[in-house]
Amino acid sequence: MLHVYGMKGCPHCHEALKWLNERKVPYVYLEVEDQPEPIIKKLIEINGGDDWVVPTLEFNGRWIPGEVFDPCVFEDNLINICAYTNRR
Repeated sequence: MLHVYGMKGCPHCHEALKWLNERKVPYVYLEVEDQPEPIIKKLIEINGGDDWVVPTLEFNGRWIPGEVFDPCVFEDNLINICAYTNRR
């Protein structure tokens, strides 16, 4: 299952979730600030070691660092980690 680590009020998280919902991609949304310390440390590591960035995604141990939402890049990233198959 795809895990989406996000934060309330984050416009990029909102757009990512909207994209997933429109395409009926199953996911679990996880509020970053509610996560245990080991997960926070992993999110920081995945995002370059300075801080966590949202939305950060994980699918079967493969991670996508947080970044500004771009639908084309987002789709390509999900395809690369096998979390999505383009169904056009």
